[in-house]
Amino acid sequence: MRKTSTSTQDILAALKIESLNEMQQAAQKAATEHDEVILLSATGTGKTLAYLLPLVNELKPVDHVTQALVIAPTRELALQIEQVFKSMKTGFKVTCCYGGHLRETEENNLMQAPALIIGTPGRLADHIRRENIKTGEIKMLVLDEFDKSLEFGFEEEMAFVTGSLPGLQKKILVSATPAIEIPPFLKMRKPVSINFLTDEKTDALTIQMARSDNQDKLESLFRLICQLGNRPTIVFCNFRESVERTSTYLKEKGIVNVFYHGALEQDERDAALCKFRNGTSNVLVTTDLASRGLDIKHIRYIVHYHLPATEEVFTHRNGRTARMEASGTAILLVGPDEDVPDFIEGEVEEIKIAEDAVLPEKPKWSTLHISAGKKNKINKVDIVGFLSQKGELKKEDIGLIEVKDFHSFVAVRKSKMSHTLHLIKNHRIKNQKVKIDIAR
Repeated sequence: MRKTSTSTQDILAALKIESLNEMQQAAQKAATEHDEVILLSATGTGKTLAYLLPLVNELKPVDHVTQALVIAPTRELALQIEQVFKSMKTGFKVTCCYGGHLRETEENNLMQAPALIIGTPGRLADHIRRENIKTGEIKMLVLDEFDKSLEFGFEEEMAFVTGSLPGLQKKILVSATPAIEIPPFLKMRKPVSINFLTDEKTDALTIQMARSDNQDKLESLFRLICQLGNRPTIVFCNFRESVERTSTYLKEKGIVNVFYHGALEQDERDAALCKFRNGTSNVLVTTDLASRGLDIKHIRYIVHYHLPATEEVFTHRNGRTARMEASGTAILLVGPDEDVPDFIEGEVEEIKIAEDAVLPEKPKWSTLHISAGKKNKINKVDIVGFLSQKGELKKEDIGLIEVKDFHSFVAVRKSKMSHTLHLIKNHRIKNQKVKIDIAR
Protein backbone atom coordinates (compact mmCIF):
# COMPACT_ATOMS: atom_id res chain seq x y z
CA MET A 1 0.00 0.00 0.00
CA ARG A 2 1.53 3.30 -1.07
CA LYS A 3 1.55 6.29 1.25
CA THR A 4 -1.04 8.86 0.26
CA SER A 5 -1.87 12.37 1.44
CA THR A 6 -5.17 14.15 0.94
CA SER A 7 -4.45 17.01 3.32
CA THR A 8 -5.27 20.34 1.68
CA GLN A 9 -2.45 21.94 3.61
CA ASP A 10 0.09 19.40 2.31
CA ILE A 11 -1.20 19.77 -1.25
CA LEU A 12 -1.00 23.56 -1.17
CA ALA A 13 2.52 23.32 0.22
CA ALA A 14 3.49 21.00 -2.63
CA LEU A 15 2.02 23.47 -5.12
CA LYS A 16 3.66 26.41 -3.32
CA ILE A 17 0.27 28.08 -2.91
CA GLU A 18 -0.48 29.95 0.29
CA SER A 19 -4.27 29.65 0.25
CA LEU A 20 -7.29 28.83 -1.90
CA ASN A 21 -9.15 31.63 -3.63
CA GLU A 22 -12.84 32.28 -3.01
CA MET A 23 -13.99 30.21 -5.98
CA GLN A 24 -11.87 27.22 -4.98
CA GLN A 25 -13.18 27.35 -1.43
CA ALA A 26 -16.79 27.50 -2.64
CA ALA A 27 -16.22 24.64 -5.08
CA GLN A 28 -14.62 22.47 -2.41
CA LYS A 29 -17.53 23.10 -0.04
CA ALA A 30 -20.16 22.40 -2.72
CA ALA A 31 -18.47 19.21 -3.92
CA THR A 32 -18.19 17.96 -0.35
CA GLU A 33 -21.84 18.59 0.45
CA HIS A 34 -23.50 17.74 -2.88
CA ASP A 35 -23.29 14.94 -5.46
CA GLU A 36 -24.03 17.11 -8.50
CA VAL A 37 -22.09 20.36 -8.96
CA ILE A 38 -21.76 22.78 -11.88
CA LEU A 39 -18.70 25.01 -11.56
CA LEU A 40 -18.59 28.13 -13.73
CA SER A 41 -15.46 30.25 -13.66
CA ALA A 42 -13.28 32.06 -16.15
CA THR A 43 -10.17 30.56 -17.70
CA GLY A 44 -7.09 30.94 -15.52
CA THR A 45 -8.90 31.14 -12.18
CA GLY A 46 -7.76 27.76 -10.85
CA LYS A 47 -10.72 25.53 -11.73
CA THR A 48 -8.50 22.45 -12.08
CA LEU A 49 -7.36 22.60 -8.47
CA ALA A 50 -10.90 23.56 -7.43
CA TYR A 51 -12.26 20.17 -8.50
CA LEU A 52 -9.15 18.05 -7.94
CA LEU A 53 -9.06 18.87 -4.22
CA PRO A 54 -12.53 17.46 -3.39
CA LEU A 55 -11.85 14.58 -5.78
CA VAL A 56 -8.66 13.65 -3.90
CA ASN A 57 -10.48 13.85 -0.58
CA GLU A 58 -12.82 11.11 -1.80
CA LEU A 59 -10.07 8.73 -2.96
CA LYS A 60 -9.40 5.67 -0.82
CA PRO A 61 -5.86 4.28 -0.35
CA VAL A 62 -6.64 1.08 -2.27
CA ASP A 63 -4.15 -0.23 -4.82
CA HIS A 64 -5.13 -1.01 -8.41
CA VAL A 65 -8.71 0.31 -8.26
CA THR A 66 -9.83 3.20 -10.45
CA GLN A 67 -12.08 5.46 -8.41
CA ALA A 68 -12.34 8.70 -10.41
CA LEU A 69 -12.46 9.86 -14.01
CA VAL A 70 -11.83 13.30 -15.54
CA ILE A 71 -12.92 13.90 -19.15
CA ALA A 72 -11.40 16.80 -21.12
CA PRO A 73 -12.09 17.86 -24.73
CA THR A 74 -8.44 18.11 -25.83
CA ARG A 75 -5.25 16.24 -25.12
CA GLU A 76 -3.60 19.55 -24.19
CA LEU A 77 -6.10 20.11 -21.38
CA ALA A 78 -5.92 16.46 -20.30
CA LEU A 79 -2.14 16.68 -20.00
CA GLN A 80 -2.43 19.97 -18.12
CA ILE A 81 -4.80 18.38 -15.59
CA GLU A 82 -2.46 15.42 -15.19
CA GLN A 83 0.45 17.76 -14.50
CA VAL A 84 -1.50 19.62 -11.81
CA PHE A 85 -2.49 16.33 -10.18
CA LYS A 86 1.08 15.04 -10.18
CA SER A 87 2.28 18.34 -8.70
CA MET A 88 -0.13 17.85 -5.81
CA LYS A 89 2.05 14.88 -4.71
CA THR A 90 -0.82 12.92 -3.20
CA GLY A 91 0.77 9.52 -3.79
CA PHE A 92 -2.21 8.33 -5.86
CA LYS A 93 -1.48 6.90 -9.29
CA VAL A 94 -2.80 8.77 -12.33
CA THR A 95 -2.87 7.88 -16.02
CA CYS A 96 -3.65 10.19 -18.95
CA CYS A 97 -5.33 8.74 -22.06
CA TYR A 98 -5.57 10.66 -25.34
CA GLY A 99 -5.23 10.22 -29.08
CA GLY A 100 -2.12 11.00 -31.05
CA HIS A 101 0.26 8.51 -29.46
CA LEU A 102 0.49 4.77 -28.98
CA ARG A 103 -2.50 3.17 -27.30
CA GLU A 104 -0.25 0.33 -26.17
CA THR A 105 1.60 2.72 -23.86
CA GLU A 106 -1.63 3.55 -22.10
CA GLU A 107 -2.65 -0.10 -22.00
CA ASN A 108 0.53 -0.88 -20.09
CA ASN A 109 -0.19 1.95 -17.66
CA LEU A 110 -3.73 0.68 -17.16
CA MET A 111 -2.72 -2.91 -16.35
CA GLN A 112 -2.38 -1.85 -12.72
CA ALA A 113 -5.41 0.38 -12.47
CA PRO A 114 -4.66 3.97 -11.40
CA ALA A 115 -6.84 5.70 -8.83
CA LEU A 116 -7.51 8.53 -11.30
CA ILE A 117 -7.79 8.42 -15.08
CA ILE A 118 -7.78 11.62 -17.14
CA GLY A 119 -8.53 11.53 -20.83
CA THR A 120 -10.31 12.67 -23.97
CA PRO A 121 -13.73 11.19 -24.79
CA GLY A 122 -12.73 9.13 -27.83
CA ARG A 123 -9.70 7.47 -26.29
CA LEU A 124 -11.49 6.76 -23.00
CA ALA A 125 -14.38 5.18 -24.88
CA ASP A 126 -11.92 3.03 -26.84
CA HIS A 127 -10.24 1.76 -23.67
CA ILE A 128 -13.60 0.99 -22.04
CA ARG A 129 -14.73 -0.99 -25.08
CA ARG A 130 -11.47 -2.95 -24.95
CA GLU A 131 -11.97 -3.47 -21.21
CA ASN A 132 -8.64 -1.82 -20.48
CA ILE A 133 -10.44 0.43 -18.00
CA LYS A 134 -12.44 -1.26 -15.25
CA THR A 135 -15.35 1.04 -14.53
CA GLY A 136 -17.14 -0.79 -11.72
CA GLU A 137 -15.54 1.15 -8.85
CA ILE A 138 -15.50 4.62 -10.42
CA LYS A 139 -17.50 6.80 -8.05
CA MET A 140 -16.53 10.30 -9.22
CA LEU A 141 -16.74 11.94 -12.64
CA VAL A 142 -15.50 15.38 -13.68
CA LEU A 143 -16.29 16.84 -17.10
CA ASP A 144 -13.89 19.72 -17.65
CA GLU A 145 -14.93 22.18 -20.38
CA PHE A 146 -17.74 19.75 -21.18
CA ASP A 147 -19.43 22.32 -23.43
CA LYS A 148 -16.38 22.28 -25.69
CA SER A 149 -16.48 18.47 -25.79
CA LEU A 150 -20.00 18.80 -27.16
CA GLU A 151 -18.89 21.46 -29.64
CA PHE A 152 -16.10 19.18 -30.84
CA GLY A 153 -18.64 16.44 -31.63
CA PHE A 154 -17.84 14.11 -28.73
CA GLU A 155 -21.43 13.79 -27.47
CA GLU A 156 -21.77 10.12 -28.37
CA GLU A 157 -18.41 9.16 -26.87
CA MET A 158 -19.24 11.09 -23.69
CA ALA A 159 -22.64 9.43 -23.47
CA PHE A 160 -21.01 6.03 -23.86
CA VAL A 161 -18.34 6.70 -21.24
CA THR A 162 -20.73 8.13 -18.66
CA GLY A 163 -23.20 5.33 -19.35
CA SER A 164 -20.44 2.80 -18.57
CA LEU A 165 -20.08 3.91 -14.93
CA PRO A 166 -22.56 1.81 -12.91
CA GLY A 167 -21.28 2.94 -9.51
CA LEU A 168 -21.15 6.67 -10.23
CA GLN A 169 -22.05 8.79 -7.20
CA LYS A 170 -20.61 12.27 -7.78
CA LYS A 171 -20.60 14.43 -10.91
CA ILE A 172 -18.81 17.76 -11.34
CA LEU A 173 -19.27 19.77 -14.53
CA VAL A 174 -16.81 22.57 -15.25
CA SER A 175 -17.10 25.36 -17.79
CA ALA A 176 -15.97 28.91 -18.51
CA THR A 177 -19.15 29.57 -20.51
CA PRO A 178 -22.06 31.30 -18.75
CA ALA A 179 -24.93 29.90 -20.81
CA ILE A 180 -24.66 26.13 -20.98
CA GLU A 181 -27.05 23.34 -21.82
CA ILE A 182 -26.74 20.16 -19.76
CA PRO A 183 -27.03 17.12 -22.06
CA PRO A 184 -29.70 14.61 -21.01
CA PHE A 185 -27.30 11.66 -20.91
CA LEU A 186 -25.69 13.12 -17.78
CA LYS A 187 -28.97 12.58 -15.89
CA MET A 188 -28.39 15.57 -13.62
CA ARG A 189 -31.32 15.84 -11.21
CA LYS A 190 -30.74 18.79 -8.88
CA PRO A 191 -27.24 20.14 -9.53
CA VAL A 192 -25.83 22.92 -7.37
CA SER A 193 -24.36 25.73 -9.46
CA ILE A 194 -21.26 27.64 -8.34
CA ASN A 195 -21.04 30.68 -10.63
CA PHE A 196 -17.94 32.85 -10.38
CA LEU A 197 -18.19 34.32 -13.84
CA THR A 198 -18.29 38.12 -13.85
CA ASP A 199 -21.56 39.95 -14.32
CA GLU A 200 -20.15 41.66 -17.39
CA LYS A 201 -21.83 39.26 -19.75
CA THR A 202 -22.03 39.69 -23.47
CA ASP A 203 -24.73 38.20 -25.64
CA ALA A 204 -24.39 34.50 -26.34
CA LEU A 205 -23.63 35.52 -29.93
CA THR A 206 -20.22 37.07 -30.65
CA ILE A 207 -19.84 39.05 -33.89
CA GLN A 208 -16.43 39.22 -35.55
CA MET A 209 -15.01 40.25 -38.91
CA ALA A 210 -12.09 38.99 -40.96
CA ARG A 211 -10.63 40.80 -43.95
CA SER A 212 -9.82 39.18 -47.27
CA ASP A 213 -7.09 40.75 -49.41
CA ASN A 214 -8.71 39.42 -52.59
CA GLN A 215 -12.10 40.21 -54.05
CA ASP A 216 -12.52 36.50 -54.67
CA LYS A 217 -12.59 35.44 -51.04
CA LEU A 218 -12.34 31.65 -51.52
CA GLU A 219 -8.73 31.30 -50.38
CA SER A 220 -9.45 33.45 -47.32
CA LEU A 221 -12.49 31.32 -46.52
CA PHE A 222 -10.40 28.16 -46.77
CA ARG A 223 -7.77 29.48 -44.37
CA LEU A 224 -10.45 30.77 -42.01
CA ILE A 225 -12.14 27.37 -41.82
CA CYS A 226 -8.78 25.73 -41.15
CA GLN A 227 -8.26 28.26 -38.37
CA LEU A 228 -11.66 27.54 -36.82
CA GLY A 229 -10.97 23.80 -36.74
CA ASN A 230 -13.47 21.00 -37.07
CA ARG A 231 -16.32 22.72 -35.24
CA PRO A 232 -19.80 22.80 -36.82
CA THR A 233 -19.83 25.76 -39.21
CA ILE A 234 -22.40 27.16 -41.66
CA VAL A 235 -21.11 29.25 -44.58
CA PHE A 236 -23.75 31.55 -46.11
CA CYS A 237 -23.63 32.62 -49.75
CA ASN A 238 -26.11 34.81 -51.63
CA PHE A 239 -26.47 32.67 -54.75
CA ARG A 240 -26.93 28.98 -55.58
CA GLU A 241 -24.08 29.05 -58.09
CA SER A 242 -21.80 30.52 -55.44
CA VAL A 243 -22.77 27.78 -53.01
CA GLU A 244 -21.69 25.01 -55.38
CA ARG A 245 -18.55 26.86 -56.48
CA THR A 246 -17.55 27.46 -52.86
CA SER A 247 -18.30 23.87 -51.83
CA THR A 248 -16.27 22.49 -54.75
CA TYR A 249 -13.31 24.73 -53.96
CA LEU A 250 -13.28 23.74 -50.28
CA LYS A 251 -13.56 20.06 -51.20
CA GLU A 252 -10.63 20.31 -53.60
CA LYS A 253 -8.60 21.94 -50.83
CA GLY A 254 -9.35 19.05 -48.47
CA ILE A 255 -12.24 20.48 -46.40
CA VAL A 256 -15.04 17.93 -45.98
CA ASN A 257 -18.29 19.81 -46.58
CA VAL A 258 -21.85 19.51 -47.89
CA PHE A 259 -23.94 22.10 -49.73
CA TYR A 260 -27.63 22.96 -49.60
CA HIS A 261 -29.85 25.20 -51.72
CA GLY A 262 -33.31 25.39 -53.21
CA ALA A 263 -32.50 23.83 -56.57
CA LEU A 264 -31.61 20.46 -55.05
CA GLU A 265 -34.00 17.53 -55.11
CA GLN A 266 -35.59 16.75 -51.75
CA ASP A 267 -33.52 13.60 -51.17
CA GLU A 268 -30.36 15.61 -51.93
CA ARG A 269 -31.42 18.21 -49.38
CA ASP A 270 -32.19 15.49 -46.84
CA ALA A 271 -28.80 13.87 -47.38
CA ALA A 272 -26.89 17.15 -47.04
CA LEU A 273 -28.60 18.23 -43.84
CA CYS A 274 -28.40 14.76 -42.33
CA LYS A 275 -24.65 14.57 -42.96
CA PHE A 276 -24.23 17.94 -41.28
CA ARG A 277 -26.42 16.98 -38.33
CA ASN A 278 -24.76 13.63 -37.72
CA GLY A 279 -21.15 14.77 -37.96
CA THR A 280 -20.25 13.29 -41.34
CA SER A 281 -19.47 16.88 -42.32
CA ASN A 282 -18.70 19.80 -40.02
CA VAL A 283 -19.16 22.42 -42.75
CA LEU A 284 -22.43 23.30 -44.51
CA VAL A 285 -22.31 25.73 -47.43
CA THR A 286 -25.73 27.16 -48.16
CA THR A 287 -27.98 29.99 -49.28
CA ASP A 288 -30.38 31.83 -47.02
CA LEU A 289 -32.71 28.86 -47.48
CA ALA A 290 -30.97 27.42 -44.43
CA SER A 291 -31.35 30.60 -42.37
CA ARG A 292 -34.84 29.64 -41.21
CA GLY A 293 -36.23 26.50 -39.67
CA LEU A 294 -33.05 24.44 -39.35
CA ASP A 295 -32.82 22.91 -35.88
CA ILE A 296 -29.25 21.67 -35.64
CA LYS A 297 -27.62 21.61 -32.23
CA HIS A 298 -24.18 22.90 -31.35
CA ILE A 299 -23.52 25.02 -34.45
CA ARG A 300 -20.47 26.99 -33.35
CA TYR A 301 -19.76 29.33 -36.25
CA ILE A 302 -21.72 31.26 -38.86
CA VAL A 303 -19.54 32.59 -41.67
CA HIS A 304 -21.04 35.30 -43.88
CA TYR A 305 -19.04 34.61 -47.06
CA HIS A 306 -21.34 37.02 -48.85
CA LEU A 307 -22.36 39.90 -46.61
CA PRO A 308 -26.05 39.98 -45.69
CA ALA A 309 -28.11 42.50 -47.66
CA THR A 310 -30.45 43.41 -44.81
CA GLU A 311 -30.58 43.33 -41.04
CA GLU A 312 -33.33 40.72 -41.23
CA VAL A 313 -31.15 38.39 -43.31
CA PHE A 314 -28.28 38.93 -40.89
CA THR A 315 -30.48 38.14 -37.90
CA HIS A 316 -31.96 35.00 -39.39
CA ARG A 317 -28.59 33.64 -40.50
CA ASN A 318 -27.13 34.20 -37.05
CA GLY A 319 -30.16 32.53 -35.48
CA ARG A 320 -28.71 29.15 -36.49
CA THR A 321 -26.14 29.47 -33.70
CA ALA A 322 -26.21 30.61 -30.05
CA ARG A 323 -29.45 28.66 -29.64
CA MET A 324 -30.88 27.40 -26.37
CA GLU A 325 -28.50 29.73 -24.50
CA ALA A 326 -25.46 28.10 -26.12
CA SER A 327 -22.69 30.38 -27.34
CA GLY A 328 -21.84 31.00 -30.97
CA THR A 329 -19.85 33.29 -33.24
CA ALA A 330 -20.83 35.03 -36.48
CA ILE A 331 -17.91 36.02 -38.70
CA LEU A 332 -18.24 38.53 -41.55
CA LEU A 333 -15.73 37.87 -44.33
CA VAL A 334 -15.07 41.37 -45.69
CA GLY A 335 -13.47 41.89 -49.10
CA PRO A 336 -11.19 44.79 -50.11
CA ASP A 337 -14.12 46.80 -51.55
CA GLU A 338 -16.55 45.97 -48.73
CA ASP A 339 -17.39 47.34 -45.29
CA VAL A 340 -19.29 46.03 -42.32
CA PRO A 341 -22.98 46.82 -43.00
CA ASP A 342 -24.31 49.92 -41.22
CA PHE A 343 -27.16 48.00 -39.59
CA ILE A 344 -24.70 45.99 -37.48
CA GLU A 345 -24.50 47.96 -34.27
CA GLY A 346 -21.90 47.82 -31.56
CA GLU A 347 -18.25 46.87 -31.70
CA VAL A 348 -17.24 44.18 -34.17
CA GLU A 349 -14.00 42.46 -33.23
CA GLU A 350 -11.53 42.05 -36.09
CA ILE A 351 -9.68 38.75 -36.28
CA LYS A 352 -6.67 37.96 -38.44
CA ILE A 353 -6.70 34.99 -40.77
CA ALA A 354 -3.52 32.95 -40.40
CA GLU A 355 -1.35 32.65 -43.50
CA ASP A 356 -0.50 29.00 -42.82
CA ALA A 357 -3.45 26.66 -43.26
CA VAL A 358 -3.53 23.35 -41.39
CA LEU A 359 -6.40 21.11 -42.43
CA PRO A 360 -8.74 20.25 -39.56
CA GLU A 361 -9.17 16.65 -38.47
CA LYS A 362 -11.51 14.67 -40.74
CA PRO A 363 -14.94 13.70 -39.35
CA LYS A 364 -15.17 10.30 -37.69
CA TRP A 365 -18.58 9.44 -39.12
CA SER A 366 -19.90 8.41 -42.51
CA THR A 367 -23.54 8.21 -43.60
CA LEU A 368 -25.36 5.14 -44.86
CA HIS A 369 -28.34 5.56 -47.21
CA ILE A 370 -31.13 2.96 -47.03
CA SER A 371 -33.84 3.01 -49.72
CA ALA A 372 -36.69 2.38 -47.28
CA GLY A 373 -38.44 4.46 -44.67
CA LYS A 374 -41.64 5.07 -42.75
CA LYS A 375 -43.89 4.17 -45.68
CA ASN A 376 -42.11 0.81 -45.84
CA LYS A 377 -42.82 0.36 -42.10
CA ILE A 378 -39.14 0.67 -41.30
CA ASN A 379 -38.21 2.42 -38.04
CA LYS A 380 -35.07 3.21 -36.06
CA VAL A 381 -35.32 0.05 -33.96
CA ASP A 382 -35.43 -2.06 -37.13
CA ILE A 383 -32.34 -0.31 -38.47
CA VAL A 384 -30.35 -0.65 -35.24
CA GLY A 385 -31.25 -4.34 -35.03
CA PHE A 386 -30.31 -4.93 -38.66
CA LEU A 387 -26.95 -3.16 -38.40
CA SER A 388 -26.14 -4.88 -35.10
CA GLN A 389 -27.01 -8.39 -36.24
CA LYS A 390 -26.06 -8.37 -39.93
CA GLY A 391 -23.51 -5.56 -39.94
CA GLU A 392 -21.73 -6.57 -36.72
CA LEU A 393 -21.87 -3.03 -35.37
CA LYS A 394 -21.87 -2.20 -31.69
CA LYS A 395 -24.32 0.36 -30.37
CA GLU A 396 -21.62 3.01 -30.04
CA ASP A 397 -20.71 2.54 -33.73
CA ILE A 398 -24.18 3.68 -34.79
CA GLY A 399 -24.85 7.39 -34.66
CA LEU A 400 -27.82 9.56 -35.56
CA ILE A 401 -30.60 7.80 -37.50
CA GLU A 402 -33.11 9.74 -39.58
CA VAL A 403 -36.04 7.86 -41.09
CA LYS A 404 -37.86 9.70 -43.90
CA ASP A 405 -40.93 8.51 -45.79
CA PHE A 406 -39.12 6.43 -48.41
CA HIS A 407 -35.49 6.40 -47.33
CA SER A 408 -33.34 6.52 -44.21
CA PHE A 409 -29.93 7.84 -43.23
CA VAL A 410 -27.68 6.30 -40.59
CA ALA A 411 -24.42 7.63 -39.20
CA VAL A 412 -21.86 4.82 -38.97
CA ARG A 413 -18.39 5.14 -37.54
CA LYS A 414 -16.16 5.66 -40.58
CA SER A 415 -13.64 3.03 -39.49
CA LYS A 416 -16.43 0.41 -39.56
CA MET A 417 -18.24 1.46 -42.73
CA SER A 418 -16.42 -0.61 -45.35
CA HIS A 419 -16.66 -3.87 -43.41
CA THR A 420 -20.29 -3.29 -42.47
CA LEU A 421 -21.31 -2.38 -46.00
CA HIS A 422 -19.76 -5.59 -47.27
CA LEU A 423 -21.71 -7.64 -44.71
CA ILE A 424 -25.15 -6.10 -45.23
CA LYS A 425 -25.34 -5.50 -48.98
CA ASN A 426 -27.18 -8.71 -49.79
CA HIS A 427 -29.47 -8.84 -46.76
CA ARG A 428 -33.10 -7.77 -46.43
CA ILE A 429 -34.58 -5.49 -43.80
CA LYS A 430 -37.89 -6.83 -42.40
CA ASN A 431 -37.94 -9.19 -45.37
CA GLN A 432 -37.75 -6.28 -47.81
CA LYS A 433 -35.08 -5.98 -50.44
CA VAL A 434 -33.52 -2.52 -50.15
CA LYS A 435 -30.61 -0.70 -51.72
CA ILE A 436 -27.94 0.24 -49.17
CA ASP A 437 -24.94 2.39 -49.97
CA ILE A 438 -22.87 5.30 -48.70
CA ALA A 439 -24.93 8.49 -48.99
CA ARG A 440 -23.75 10.75 -51.82
